[in-house]
Amino acid sequence: FPRMRMPEDAERKLYGKHANGIMKTDVRDKDGNYELDIDLPGFKKEEISLTLDNGYLVVGACKAVDEEDKDDKGKVLRQERYSGAMQRSFYVGEGLDETDVKAKFEDGVLSLTFPKEKEPEIPEKKTIMIEG
Repeated sequence: FPRMRMPEDAERKLYGKHANGIMKTDVRDKDGNYELDIDLPGFKKEEISLTLDNGYLVVGACKAVDEEDKDDKGKVLRQERYSGAMQRSFYVGEGLDETDVKAKFEDGVLSLTFPKEKEPEIPEKKTIMIEG
């Protein structure tokens, strides 16, 4: 089967990158906000990280193999459950900060909401006192 190619500008939009098909994501445009639902089944909230980096919202998830669970469970003949780390990033614009992103994790789904466009902040006028 031929591999599908994303449009050239897809990396700069909310298609995301570095997912390798693991983080299935729905993106919605609603009421001036973007809403993302990302499937992360089997992960705990503590195993998920969210960061803003140069205009990208980076979602990471890391799960380690629990070596202590092997005793009394028998010999593993096949292991398909995910163990390791994955990451996906979405370009959200350089005007956002961490207070603009709302995140909730429930039933294996990470839900994110953030504004489509944030108005640039107008610098507050400050008065400098003159001594003398």
